[in-house]
Amino acid sequence: MNDLTQTPEMLIGAMAARAKEAGAILALASDADKARGLELAAQALRDHAGDIVRANAKDMENAAANGLSPALLDRLRLDTGRIEATAAGVEQVAHLPNPLGEIIDETQRPNGMILQRVRVPLGVIGIIYESRPNVTADAAALCLRAGNAAILRGGSEAIESNRAIHAAMAEGISAAGLPVNAIQLVPTTDRAAVGAMLRASGLIDLIVPRGGKSLVARVQEEARVPVLAHLDGMNTTYVHASADPEMARALVLNAKMRRTGICGATETVLFDSGFGAGKDIVAALLDAKCAVRGDAVVQAMDGRVTPASEEDWDTEYLDAIVSAAVVSGLDDALSHIAAHSSHHTDAIIAEDPATAERFLNAVDSAIVMWNASTQFADGGEFGLGAEIGISTGRLHARGPVALEGLTTYKWIVRGTGQTRP
Repeated sequence: MNDLTQTPEMLIGAMAARAKEAGAILALASDADKARGLELAAQALRDHAGDIVRANAKDMENAAANGLSPALLDRLRLDTGRIEATAAGVEQVAHLPNPLGEIIDETQRPNGMILQRVRVPLGVIGIIYESRPNVTADAAALCLRAGNAAILRGGSEAIESNRAIHAAMAEGISAAGLPVNAIQLVPTTDRAAVGAMLRASGLIDLIVPRGGKSLVARVQEEARVPVLAHLDGMNTTYVHASADPEMARALVLNAKMRRTGICGATETVLFDSGFGAGKDIVAALLDAKCAVRGDAVVQAMDGRVTPASEEDWDTEYLDAIVSAAVVSGLDDALSHIAAHSSHHTDAIIAEDPATAERFLNAVDSAIVMWNASTQFADGGEFGLGAEIGISTGRLHARGPVALEGLTTYKWIVRGTGQTRP
């Protein structure tokens, strides 16, 4: 019986069994072998760039016919430049320090026993993601380098692209003598396969959802497997009264408009009432073809601003739209962020260090920035290589999740014959 005729539970169960076997083989592979496998996988991505672009063209055509939004089409689109960036990301993961075997800490008990906490793989990781086909390569590379086996379930809108990227990655790791079942792609677009993954307790060790609110909500509601959640990027940039106007203008434009469809894009701009150049920044956003939805004060800055609704302050637009408001000071800004942030990335633009430090300490988000664009919310920009997602939770890993976030630890105890009295 081939995979496509199995029930979803049978399919995922078989894939998980193969993944566990592959993980046991990976455990015996050297770090150099895994790094070499990723180097060869990166080269295979480059060698098959034409095939990947052609596969992506089919996805783009189908997605456009199905009415996918411009922001999601941008996430889906691949060209030779994006494929090269993906390959470079895989290479970067290959060259990162090996986290496995790291001694996190070591103590010696009064009885002479030596205790160590040592990093080890998590096991079998299920990745459920939408739109972005580059996640296929990023997730596969990170899981493999950290010694984990991955079961990848991409969105139906990217099925052809995901298959082409997965085939190239598998070719590379196979050439290095590593098990191809260490990175498996779910072969069906049936949504029931997602449910089977979420119920695969004892077979899959961790689920990582990467997508919109509806996907993450479903995963968190249905999962019987531990979840490392990647939520939406309801990101705010606060322009303090002490901000340098030219810096503020450049940062706000970049944070919103560099790429509007990524989770690190700013969705709300707060202007301090003491900042005198808000009107210029609003005009610059509008001139850059960004729709601005503002409160009454922002509306008065430019006739092109439309009124913001209550819903706007909680909307991840992923488009050339921004909500904007004027606040009466830092406390007002902190209250707004606390009420509307998704705890992803929030930033302050300020020249006053004391204000900036208070903001950095008070905002409860995975990433908090001072005088930097929220578009830097990215594992590669943090020097972590590719990322598997940005975790907005508080347990296990937070912020960009890369190699270290895909490991756990075990206790190793060395004694000399001690017995417990």
